[in-house]
Amino acid sequence: MSIETAERSLQLMMRSPATAITLELQGGEPLLAFDTIRQVVPRAKELAAKHSKDLQIVITSNLAFATKEILEYCRTEQIKLSTSLDGPAHIHNANRPRPGNDSYEKTIDSINRARDIVGIENVAAVMTTTRLSLDHPIEIIDEYVRREFRSIFLRPISPYGFAVKTHRRTGYHMDLFLQFYRKALDYIISLNRQGVDLAEVYAKILLTKILTPFPTHYVDLQSPFGAGVNVLVYNYNGDVFASDEARMLAEMNDSTFRLGSVHSDTYESIYTGPAFQRLLNAACNESLPGCAACAFQPYCGADPIFHHATQGDLVGHRPSSAFCHKNMEINRYLFSLLANADKELMRVFFAWIQGRSVAASGEAPRCA
Repeated sequence: MSIETAERSLQLMMRSPATAITLELQGGEPLLAFDTIRQVVPRAKELAAKHSKDLQIVITSNLAFATKEILEYCRTEQIKLSTSLDGPAHIHNANRPRPGNDSYEKTIDSINRARDIVGIENVAAVMTTTRLSLDHPIEIIDEYVRREFRSIFLRPISPYGFAVKTHRRTGYHMDLFLQFYRKALDYIISLNRQGVDLAEVYAKILLTKILTPFPTHYVDLQSPFGAGVNVLVYNYNGDVFASDEARMLAEMNDSTFRLGSVHSDTYESIYTGPAFQRLLNAACNESLPGCAACAFQPYCGADPIFHHATQGDLVGHRPSSAFCHKNMEINRYLFSLLANADKELMRVFFAWIQGRSVAASGEAPRCA
């Protein structure tokens, strides 16, 4: 990304009516363009102050190029880091192969170095569930506990970008993921009952929607759908997309959700253009066939981008939708747990919702 494109992207970002915004620097590998980051960060802070925005900056990186100088810069500028950890060595190395078969070792070394300088609370990890992962939920959870992470996001493989090319090797049916998810969630709950602090992020999001009146800001489970509304992605060439998934579709020669360009469009033209209007027409699950009468509608979303990618239609056919199948089954499972919940389980769930330690949390609030 050129500095001119970055400047135009920042100017557009500051037009958001939100008072709190997050600037996430992605790749490829963003640390390979660290000179650009050094120019973007102070400019973003300058503009945020001018527009009275509470700004948070995150770099998503494999951390392989995170030198001491870079990490010290991140500490000084209060930049958070996000990386990938798919589980123990045999899973991570298989999912993310590299010469020498040492992807896991390099990742762990990078995470430890980053924590030493930036702080353990400022280094997060996410995992992707491949076909290999499905047989090892306990080992994956144990790896996150061993590495002292306080949360894990159990995510199925996505139908976009590189994942499509490797589907034959890494893909699977959603039912297999749901079996994996239930087993993993049960194990996480059992660890919490023993005093181990580890929250499952997707369950935490759903439990927040079920048990509290507070929003979660998780794009996929918003209505109207959060892509475009709560997030914009600025590509290296200035193209503006509704989400990272929309950008990945464009890499597959599908520019349905390209909203415009920072070089030729204004904030107003992006949000009144035909691409965004098409997205909005399928963005509210309260009015979608198959969703409007669904018991889980308040806890779910619409995700027209997923349905366009998998079914060729922004509304989608909900009875055969993997998105719906996943959310309905996880909701059902959570409600079955809540129906039989003892005080200790409720204490665990509210500790997740409140972002507190299980050991430090008091008695869970009573729910009507």
